[in-house]
Amino acid sequence: MLSTIIGKSPAIMAVKGLIEQVAPSDATVLVRGPSGAGKELVAKALHELSPRSKNRFVPINCAAIPRELLESELFGHRKGSFSGAISDHKGRFELAHNGTLFLDEIGDMPMDLQVKLLRVLQERKVDPIGSQQSLDVNVRVIAATHKDLEKAVGLGEFREDLYYRLNVIPLALPSLAERKEDITELFARFAEMEKRNGDAPVRLSSFSQAVLRHYEWPGNIRELQNLAHRFTALYAGQEVDLRQVPDIMLPPKMLETLSAIEEDFPAAPPPTAPQSDTLEVDDLNLPNIEGIVRMAQGISHLPDEGLILKDHIAKIERDIIEEALQRTAHNVSQTARLLSIRRTTLIEKINKYELTNSAQSA
Repeated sequence: MLSTIIGKSPAIMAVKGLIEQVAPSDATVLVRGPSGAGKELVAKALHELSPRSKNRFVPINCAAIPRELLESELFGHRKGSFSGAISDHKGRFELAHNGTLFLDEIGDMPMDLQVKLLRVLQERKVDPIGSQQSLDVNVRVIAATHKDLEKAVGLGEFREDLYYRLNVIPLALPSLAERKEDITELFARFAEMEKRNGDAPVRLSSFSQAVLRHYEWPGNIRELQNLAHRFTALYAGQEVDLRQVPDIMLPPKMLETLSAIEEDFPAAPPPTAPQSDTLEVDDLNLPNIEGIVRMAQGISHLPDEGLILKDHIAKIERDIIEEALQRTAHNVSQTARLLSIRRTTLIEKINKYELTNSAQSA
């Protein structure tokens, strides 16, 4: 089951080692880590490597269920115990008997239910709503949270006695930013999972891999998996260079990372899809070209001898870029923003029009 936890970084290898060490016991484990870091995957690994693996693994997200329903979901209820209770309902503790119960986002549990949970953990008995008889339960509990429970205890938002009951084996799960060595392998696994029938998985160029390693990943592994799914939909079977991906398809902070490191890499390859910020003659509406040329150069009418349209448009573009460079003291990044085009697109045009000596990186 540890094979589902991808990576060989020191941070994740330490987690795998602790999982192997504590899984055979019945000790309660508190998994700490940011949202999207894979806490449920760790809980499943603990279950699968335990003597309880032949029985059920039952998860419940304490933050996703309304408070008025959470007690029933955890402990069950009897028919007629409240309006809408049309039949008996087994709670998650009962469903997990002889197996493992995973209490995700335990830090969001209401205080009154924390009291009832503490009693269950102490006595190993549950009282379904509306029942006069307690049920014995043999359950291993694994809890998880992204919150600072010590701080919550200090603020009176989480019971101290419950905290110590849950925190028998603390397991800290690193954020993706703390295990960046694993990003390429994780992306490859997600791309393999997301690929369409008959297609090869999407691949990342060396530049794209560098961007992903420098990015801070606020959404952690969940954000990386989302990106693999997005690229599979857009570029099935292709190699993806982030310089050719439309800006709207990338997180804003990732665009900043891209701009910061792109000058250390060779120019981007030809785009795999049309880009909206590159002006080409064939893309223009031909009946409007005469007006564009007149406005740009002050031509009131076309010369009798005619003109070479493509050359005129190229000269207009060159002049505008040169003027923008002068206005920004030859700062490429500022010029790109002034012209509302990508920095990489601007660099290509600077090279095309031999304006290299007029530009400086920023």
